[in-house]
Amino acid sequence: MNLFGETPMKIVVFNSSPKLSKSNTQVMVDAFLAGAQQAGADTESVMLAKYKIRPCTGCLTCWVKTPGKCAIKDDAAALHEKYLGTDVAVFATPLYVDNVSGIMKNFMDRLLPIVDPHFEMKPDGETGHRGAAGPRPDLGFISNCGFPEQSHFQVLRLLAARMARNSNVRLAFEIYRGGGGILGAQNAMLEPIVNAYKELVSQAGREFAQSGAISDTTQQKLEQPLLPPQIYIDNANRMWDKLLARHEKAE
Repeated sequence: MNLFGETPMKIVVFNSSPKLSKSNTQVMVDAFLAGAQQAGADTESVMLAKYKIRPCTGCLTCWVKTPGKCAIKDDAAALHEKYLGTDVAVFATPLYVDNVSGIMKNFMDRLLPIVDPHFEMKPDGETGHRGAAGPRPDLGFISNCGFPEQSHFQVLRLLAARMARNSNVRLAFEIYRGGGGILGAQNAMLEPIVNAYKELVSQAGREFAQSGAISDTTQQKLEQPLLPPQIYIDNANRMWDKLLARHEKAE
């Protein structure tokens, strides 16, 4: 089923990893978009580290002097067009200090020009910004972290829910991967595990493009650990020991 009629669903992923195409985050993005494409979606992957996005200065120009237009002259305006021109905007980020990367935070802050500054009382009894005129994309979130447990995404899950609420849009899906450090590993023993996970993420992409949601069954599988935590910890520590030893030897 195509929720957008005869027009293919448009999905744009904004990846904020500074490692670009070599990032574990992009492994997840590529798998998800491959599945979505197979189901007929129109997709685009945007690597934010390639763009100049300066921090928001809080000058309020975009809300008062030139509504909808930021005073800072950089690449944010072009990214706004991509954001507003899609059906689903996906924020993809590695987990940095329990939250999004700095690049992603700048991008999120610079989306403020598309927000109506007026206040209104929401149905839940909390104040928020008034719903902006014109269509806004649904939101999706993709993230991975180096620690093995899914509990490390507590902050990001809350941020995702708050962003959707404050933007008056639907939080369409979330895919989080604890133990993401193995996604890009060149290891024959880990390859079957990584390939199985990538196929699962592709399945999620296919389901989402077909129905606008990821099935409960697939979502439950996405939350399962890739490796038992202690095995992951032991392997990670061996890697750090090797890297530290290599650095000491080089000095």
